[in-house]
Amino acid sequence: MQFEWWYWIIAGFCLIGLELAVPSFTIIWFGLGALVVGLLKVLWSGFPLAGQLFLWTVSSIGFTVMWFKYLKPKVSRTHSGQSKEGIVGEAGIIIRGTEDSYGRGTVRFRIAVLGADEWGCYADEVLQVGDSVRVVDIEGQVLKVTKI
Repeated sequence: MQFEWWYWIIAGFCLIGLELAVPSFTIIWFGLGALVVGLLKVLWSGFPLAGQLFLWTVSSIGFTVMWFKYLKPKVSRTHSGQSKEGIVGEAGIIIRGTEDSYGRGTVRFRIAVLGADEWGCYADEVLQVGDSVRVVDIEGQVLKVTKI
């Protein structure tokens, strides 16, 4: 049996269309691989079937790897549910200082961080009201901060 170029083109569009019904976001790459084989078959009509299947497999896997490794957004735009990543590095102002090092104080942020604009905090040093601090860690509901 000889595969014609338009078999690959139709199969490619069917697989891409199937992605609408089965939203796995992997079927589309197999459809694009079929389109690549169909376009190459148009240019080289004597392309053997084994080569076509091999090219389809390699191009489909290549598209899938390229998506997941290079193109898929790696950083989530929101940090909900990821407290440490969402708050470490944020800067705030001390509104209630500590009497000694490792004492608890309160820090206020300009905008709410993880749903609150005021958080309990502690530091390795004494904190005074009005000190600017940066969050370096979070332990439960208490932030570890350092003076800026």
